[in-house]
Amino acid sequence: MKPRLAKILIVVAVLAAILGAAYYWLIVESHMPMDAAYTLEIDEIRALATSVPGERPTAIEVEQVAGFRFPATAIVAGDGWEARDLPAYSYRLVYPDRSVIVDTTLDRVLDDGNMVAFDPHAYGRVQAAMSQASMIVVTHEHFDHIGGLMLHQNLAAVLPAARLTSEQVAHPDKSLPAKFPDGSLQGYQPLEYEKYHAIASGVVLIKAPGHTPGSQMVYVQTANGTEVLFIGDVAWHFRNIELLRERARLVTWLFLKEDRRAVFGQFAALKRLHGDEPGIHIVPGHDGKVIDGLVAAGVLKKGFM
Repeated sequence: MKPRLAKILIVVAVLAAILGAAYYWLIVESHMPMDAAYTLEIDEIRALATSVPGERPTAIEVEQVAGFRFPATAIVAGDGWEARDLPAYSYRLVYPDRSVIVDTTLDRVLDDGNMVAFDPHAYGRVQAAMSQASMIVVTHEHFDHIGGLMLHQNLAAVLPAARLTSEQVAHPDKSLPAKFPDGSLQGYQPLEYEKYHAIASGVVLIKAPGHTPGSQMVYVQTANGTEVLFIGDVAWHFRNIELLRERARLVTWLFLKEDRRAVFGQFAALKRLHGDEPGIHIVPGHDGKVIDGLVAAGVLKKGFM
């Protein structure tokens, strides 16, 4: 073998090794950090859910407004390149005399090029439900969860019902391309709490920063004792929790800018909760299979009535 050819082959081999290592690190690797830690004290959460006087929700309704599609490895690192669906949902907690909205989805105008489905009628029902809601909360400040609130045609009327946290208000960059109109938050007093906060009978907010600074879970206990835990985008699919695997590092570092250690801790806590309390229905942010199963089981009702 000629010296020149040998050098070329060595360079090619080194480059291949570097590219292979980079591919593994950015697309496949997803080991749990040793110092990942997060706790969910379910007994304390349950006690808070019953600490607010009044009747608990009698039903939980769900609207699917939009849909996105990403490679499987973007959702669960190492799962390959086949496309997976990420539907966008809004939920309504129905009380005998009021309602609470959890997540507000987004308008079609916020499409960043990844939207593959949009239901204008469902979006209209979510907008109407916000106008009638006694309270609106969002699991975090990304545009597919808070955008419907930000672009509400009568924002001044619905904003007093919104219980946005101080972290969600303090990071408007996380909501782009959605944003509140200039001056619309002047005088707004965001919600501040340490770890858990009961906002209504049967409803408790749970701080879970990591996916975003303002990420939180929403625990709901209905009048018949059904327990549902909306975890927002802590996990996009339940498979993240089952396997304790994050989204691909390329996604979390370059696009989402997540705190991976914090998210891994939340995965572990949710997996422990699921093992200890299988009757609690854990709802990831964009898992159509989980939602369809809960609708079929009667835990969720399809459509805002």
